[in-house]
Amino acid sequence: MSLPAAHLVGLQLSLSCCWALSCHSTETSADFSLPGDYLLAGLFPLHSDCPGVRHWPTVTLCDRPDSFNGHGYHLFQAMRFGIEEINNSTALLPNVTLGYQLYDVCSESANVYATLNVLSLLGTHHIEIRADPSHYSPAALAVIGPDTTNHAATTAALLSHFLVPLISYEASSVTLGVKRHYPSFLRTIPSDKHQVETMVLLLQSFGWVWISVVGSDGDYGQLGVQALEEQATQQGICVAFKDIIPFSARPGDERMQGIMHHLARARTTVVVIFSSRQLARVFFESVVLANLTAKVWIASEDWAISRHISNVPGIQGIGTVLGVAIQQRLVPGLKEFEEAYVQADKGAPGPCSRTSECSSNQLCRECRAFTAEQMPTLGAFSMSSAYNAYRAVYAVAHGLHQLLGCASGACSRDRVYPWQLLEQIRKVNFLLHKDTVRFNDNGDPLSGYDIIAWDWSGPKWNFRVIGSSTWPPVQLDINKTKIRWHGKDNQVPKSVCSSDCLEGHQRVISGFYHCCFQCVPCEAGSFLNKSDLHSCQPCGKEEWAPAGSETCFPRTVVFLTWHETISWVLLAANTLLLLLVTGTAGLFAWHLDTPVVKSAGGRLCFFMLGSLAGGSCGLYGFFGEPTLPTCLLRQSLLALGFAIFLSCLTIRSFQLVFIFKFSAKVPTFYRAWVQNHGPGLFVVISSMAQLLICLTWLAVWTPLPTREYQRFPQLVVLDCTEANSPGFMLAFAYNGLLSVSAFACSYLGKDLPENYNEAKCVTFSLLLNFVSWIAFFTTASVYQGKYLPAVNVLAALSSLSGGFSGYFLPKCYVILCRPDLNSTEHFQASIQEYTRRCGST
Repeated sequence: MSLPAAHLVGLQLSLSCCWALSCHSTETSADFSLPGDYLLAGLFPLHSDCPGVRHWPTVTLCDRPDSFNGHGYHLFQAMRFGIEEINNSTALLPNVTLGYQLYDVCSESANVYATLNVLSLLGTHHIEIRADPSHYSPAALAVIGPDTTNHAATTAALLSHFLVPLISYEASSVTLGVKRHYPSFLRTIPSDKHQVETMVLLLQSFGWVWISVVGSDGDYGQLGVQALEEQATQQGICVAFKDIIPFSARPGDERMQGIMHHLARARTTVVVIFSSRQLARVFFESVVLANLTAKVWIASEDWAISRHISNVPGIQGIGTVLGVAIQQRLVPGLKEFEEAYVQADKGAPGPCSRTSECSSNQLCRECRAFTAEQMPTLGAFSMSSAYNAYRAVYAVAHGLHQLLGCASGACSRDRVYPWQLLEQIRKVNFLLHKDTVRFNDNGDPLSGYDIIAWDWSGPKWNFRVIGSSTWPPVQLDINKTKIRWHGKDNQVPKSVCSSDCLEGHQRVISGFYHCCFQCVPCEAGSFLNKSDLHSCQPCGKEEWAPAGSETCFPRTVVFLTWHETISWVLLAANTLLLLLVTGTAGLFAWHLDTPVVKSAGGRLCFFMLGSLAGGSCGLYGFFGEPTLPTCLLRQSLLALGFAIFLSCLTIRSFQLVFIFKFSAKVPTFYRAWVQNHGPGLFVVISSMAQLLICLTWLAVWTPLPTREYQRFPQLVVLDCTEANSPGFMLAFAYNGLLSVSAFACSYLGKDLPENYNEAKCVTFSLLLNFVSWIAFFTTASVYQGKYLPAVNVLAALSSLSGGFSGYFLPKCYVILCRPDLNSTEHFQASIQEYTRRCGST
């Protein structure tokens, strides 16, 4: 025997036991049944359950004093009213009459017994097991209800094997939409999946990220809390505290006191209550007792607009209540129908015999005893739920209308099996009082929610519709100006563990929850991307950011441009030097045969002036954006040109000292030196050595244009790479060696004849050279900005100008201003004076 068959055998035995032990002594009311061509069943909680321990396998007797449920009564009447409307309609199911069997399902046992009655064969109390249930004809073709998720899950599981359509008006659990488990389940209330998504959007819209969640015992509350926690966490919302209200809870008992204590310690301003109405009342009675105030309470649809909760004494002082409620719909004529029911003559209840199709819970004495003044108030919550029951009846009717081919004007009245009707119900798409009724693939309605806020501004409790939620996808539309907050100045309460960080400060999580954090500013060169508030991102190479920044800024590209003031000054000085060098070359050429030019070196002077001009031309490469040619030539031309000048200066000073002081002592060496062109050979070798160093430098450590990012965070400095290369240092060291040599030779000639004594001027120029380059390297060690090339040009210009002025300007002065000193007689007299001085010593 298959597992489903074994279960059904057990159900048959259960049905027999239930009937034998409880039904024989009960009564039934005619209001619970109506004959018709096709029967529907309705499961409604006309009475509330009486908790306690059951000692016998009997069905709970629902019709007990002080357990009447006014909300269930309105659902009960909505189904009766809907079927009466349909039977009186000439457009929907013409010439077909619908009947019903209604059951009071105040408990799980009453719900199971009612479901078994629905599954029993028509006119019997037995469920027949067949290999092919597709031709099974139960007592009712479809079932409307029940109300809670727990009851609906039980009923759906029993009916699914027979594919009897079950349309619930209040069971919203996501699990009921799983067709693999509940293939015949549909509902006219939205799924909790959408309710949870709506709640998360509601929390996000007000920036509430630190919340508590409390649910009721049972599938509705527990699954709702679980789904809410999962989705809220995914959206960055932290659940600081969560708990479940047990079925056995009583206001102010130890369990509820513990929940109140933890809620107070959690420091959350917002509390989501995903609970049934009954346990929500227990919870809020405990809230009032604990004096837990100044909070925002988010209500699930089951209690959001229920007077059962708003009537709790003292509840108006707990804070602000927002909620998700099923859309407000009216059942036109329902109130008048209920009033007519109260005034009608209902007759006396009849006995329930073994052969009848009644159950032990088809009686409501209080319903029969109502007067016009005592009848239950039809509030907004009950009206909306009643509309869902009413809509479920019409969905079945429209499915049957299509199945019986009533579109032609007359219905066929053929035998109908539940699975056939189920197929048609899934396809229905019709307007009911301007409301479109249809189901998606999961059997859920394509309707939305109202977002409500409780309002105590008037003499009585009321609620305002402040927005709505629609799908797919779930979208929230709220008019926040309609909300009256409990705080001062009607300000939106905050519910955060840590306040938002300042701009450019990252969140460093402290503790378990990511909503609790410390604010740390982003370091310079990094920024905080709003898509990731927990880590600073580095800026790109071409960007920069100050500390604590939310964005990066483009770096400013800098270099020594031609049009800056300091550039103009340096360019003018360098051009002036070139003009002076050129003029001196012309002057020396004009007076080439004079004693002053000859004593200065004769034609060697032009080589010295040319080297100074070459070094000066190299300085133009320091201006403008660096390029490969300028990087290759600027320092190398300067180094080579100045090396040639120093080589000439050194050999010129050496030659004068040697002629006047050592030629007589070592005549052989002097003759060899002169005959082999020693001075020229020295200049060539020395210059070639520097040329070789420069070529090696350019080949091995090639100076290239570079973009420097490390010196200044907000700048990109364009420069050449020669500054710290070994080639540059080697070339500079070689020039330093030549400078020391020239200085030494000049110093040795400090007592030579006046016309040949260049020690003072040369010493001055070489000291200026040393000071200039020492100043440059000192500056370069502490400053690496855009004006460093200007400092380099200034140092080079000082060296070149010093060398030129120290060696050539005194001679130009003599030529131009003292022609009397530029004569052979004067030079001979100077030599004779030197000879006498040396002879006397």
